[in-house]
Amino acid sequence: MDAVTTVLWFVLGITLVALVFDSALRTFVLPRGATPIVTRVSFIGLRTLFNGFARAARSYNGRDSVMALYGPVGLLLLPVVWMVMVLAAYTAMFHALGVRGFERAFEMSGSSLFTLGFVRPPDLPTNVLAFLEAATGLGLLGLLIAYLPTIYSAFSRREVRVAQLEVRAGNPPAGVNVLIRAQQMERFHLLDDFWRSWQEWFTELEETHVSMGVLSFFRSPVGHRSWVTASGAVLDAASLRLAAVDLPFDPEAGICVRAGFFALRAVCDYFGMAYDPDPHPGDAISITKDEFHDACDQLAAAGIPIRADRDAAWFDFTGWRVNYDVPLLGLAGFVMVPYAPWSSDRSLRYQRASLRLGRRRAV
Repeated sequence: MDAVTTVLWFVLGITLVALVFDSALRTFVLPRGATPIVTRVSFIGLRTLFNGFARAARSYNGRDSVMALYGPVGLLLLPVVWMVMVLAAYTAMFHALGVRGFERAFEMSGSSLFTLGFVRPPDLPTNVLAFLEAATGLGLLGLLIAYLPTIYSAFSRREVRVAQLEVRAGNPPAGVNVLIRAQQMERFHLLDDFWRSWQEWFTELEETHVSMGVLSFFRSPVGHRSWVTASGAVLDAASLRLAAVDLPFDPEAGICVRAGFFALRAVCDYFGMAYDPDPHPGDAISITKDEFHDACDQLAAAGIPIRADRDAAWFDFTGWRVNYDVPLLGLAGFVMVPYAPWSSDRSLRYQRASLRLGRRRAV
């Protein structure tokens, strides 16, 4: 083997190892929303397979059972992809260092990666390479083991609030129910605490679901719940409170809406999903004027004061809803969430994530 071929094989091996380290660091260590090519290709390829199984299901419960496995399987598949790439990379480098025959180089790489030791390297350079490969394999497994408690901790915190919302928003969750039940329990004047708690939830959602993107696909323990539909119910409740209720402006509800659409947009950015970053109050939304009037009638029937000028209330509602309408519906279709009014019942068709690195938009 001539010098040029030797260099090319070694460069190939180093490139594969660099791709693996880039994927591992950006996925498990780097706390920002950038998805390396190896991670993205692995999850999108797996999603294509799961989409096929989900389409074959005859009911939502069947699709939910299939998609419940997508996040965990994807998380466990990624280290397997890394191991295969490392195995191939060091096979190429052992071959470049003079190990004759790819079969022998493959055996030496596998023995080193899994620390089996049944093949001894012939000289000092190959010994050093064997030590490096063993350290690489152990390091990748260590990252996965350390990562799992972090992701399940974030998942648990998210789901506690989603479960609590069912008491206020019903099943399926609806924003109008939040206001009606607060009125029925004579706690309407205490909704500020509710808005503040969900401001914190949205802020944590943005941080965790962008730095650990696989969390978006971890489904609720109960099939009829979802972090997406819960987000929609809370945002709709806050928007109705601000636009339709004839009471002084509630700044906490306004901040809740702002925190919510920031979070949903950040997750959309991570997956490369399109939306208008600067919508206008007059832009079209997925909610019809009749649906809004029906919600106002329900609120009035519960004893909540409603603005006399319904047209002005509708214009204000669209001004709030337009900020999160497309991100909410896009995520509802992308994650395949259960039925809920004003969100998954009209969700956009699933959008395939692009193979580019995730980029954050300025908002």
